[in-house]
Amino acid sequence: MVAVAVLCATFTSCFRDEAPNAECDIEEAFVSVSNAKEVFNNLSDTLLQVSSTTTDLIFQIKRKATVTNFAPQFKLTEGATISPANGSEHDFSKGPVVYTVTSQDGNYSRVYRVSFKKASVMVGDTVKFDFEHYVKANLTGLADFYKWQEKDGEGMQDVWGSGNAGFSLSAWDQPAEADPAIPIDGFDGKAVQLTTRSTGSLGKLVKMPIAAGNLFYGTFDLRNALADALKATQFGHPFNRKPLTVTGYYKYTPAKTVTDRTSKVLEDVKDSAAIYAVFYRNHDDSGQKVVLDGSNIKTSNLIVAMADMDYVAPKEDWTEFEIKFKYLTDIDLDVLEQNGYSLALVFSSSKQGDRFIGAIGSTLCIDKVRIICEKEKK
Repeated sequence: MVAVAVLCATFTSCFRDEAPNAECDIEEAFVSVSNAKEVFNNLSDTLLQVSSTTTDLIFQIKRKATVTNFAPQFKLTEGATISPANGSEHDFSKGPVVYTVTSQDGNYSRVYRVSFKKASVMVGDTVKFDFEHYVKANLTGLADFYKWQEKDGEGMQDVWGSGNAGFSLSAWDQPAEADPAIPIDGFDGKAVQLTTRSTGSLGKLVKMPIAAGNLFYGTFDLRNALADALKATQFGHPFNRKPLTVTGYYKYTPAKTVTDRTSKVLEDVKDSAAIYAVFYRNHDDSGQKVVLDGSNIKTSNLIVAMADMDYVAPKEDWTEFEIKFKYLTDIDLDVLEQNGYSLALVFSSSKQGDRFIGAIGSTLCIDKVRIICEKEKK
């Protein structure tokens, strides 16, 4: 997935230079309240960094917070305007407030939903992901691509990231069905199919010849890829239970011809998929918000536990998998209560795709993923 981020950095820089006034994005959202510590678990929660593929902006507030009126402010792309007015106050107790951002040239607009949500207590000891909800999305001037969502009490939320948005830059004339990540009929209902794709002649030219199919619990920030490709993959969301096991169903068919970033065939190398989860503290010792990315998803000292299916055996039929979390340290129940931990789930059709090593055509299918958590003590 880092491969897609690097590739899209090359293409996006060209795209943005050609149309500097066509952008209509919220880059940051922030709110100021007089009693922030009574409303938010952490002061850093008053600021949201908004990825280029996200349209649902959610401020997490304490469960006992009584404030309902907020006046969020937004940092927009150059020349863009927003309605309702930037900094205007609204009652968010009735649900999300819809904002429309219009580009400087007036030709493009984008709709965002902003909400203030009390930290929810997860019901039961199992969190379910069935991949039934997906839509076609697009960024200004680019091809459609698939993205996955999860349903909560306020509607659909964008909680899954993939490299599809970046791939659409190199496959602008291809349908969404050619994406590295697409929906298919699954073990039960719908599933996700992840396929390692060629990035075409331009990808070969810049030594980024493949894009591994990937899906992860987090966000993919196309804008961030311009400055630092590894940070484009933002892994994880706050998670207020102690995860013990990851289960699900998969199929995996590795393609035979593995190549490196120069497109050289690696004769004795077999492609391999990746299925793993990471549980980590989402604030550092100074209280700053932390989201792990492609540079540190397996190496950060904030990691508390990991569940890694080191070898994904090829399977033609749907096969159940189970991975147990290995804890490196004990969790802090007070931190857990305050949403101070995040969970990342990662699936990829080529494990070494971040080094542009993989086999075009390798396919990993995923369905009915479950996070089994420690039961809450009564």
